[in-house]
Amino acid sequence: MIYELSQRFHFEAAHTLERDIDADASRRIHGHTYHAEVTVRGLPDPRSGMLMDLGHFRHLLDEVKDRLDHRLLNEVDGLGTPTLEGLCAFIAARLAGRVPGLAAVTLWRAASGDTCRLLLIGS
Repeated sequence: MIYELSQRFHFEAAHTLERDIDADASRRIHGHTYHAEVTVRGLPDPRSGMLMDLGHFRHLLDEVKDRLDHRLLNEVDGLGTPTLEGLCAFIAARLAGRVPGLAAVTLWRAASGDTCRLLLIGS
């Protein structure tokens, strides 16, 4: 048996994008409410019975959230192009090596129906 444990957070942020379609609106600064879910996969620790202590998990996610919340994403160091794909990669990179069994990062914007899921192979 393999367990998966997920934790969610959300943040508000603005960005601009260069696109081929809806280009004018995308070039203007505009904002979204982003929802993120980070999933870990593995076996619970025999001593604690936990895959990962949720308090520790939340603390690490709060650190990532603080780098994104109420920011102009184009100015966030290390993010690159502030797309859903870029945000998934950014979140995963900030947690890599700090979250054992990191398996997936999912990001969505409920208002527009957009979702991106980054699956970390080998987790």
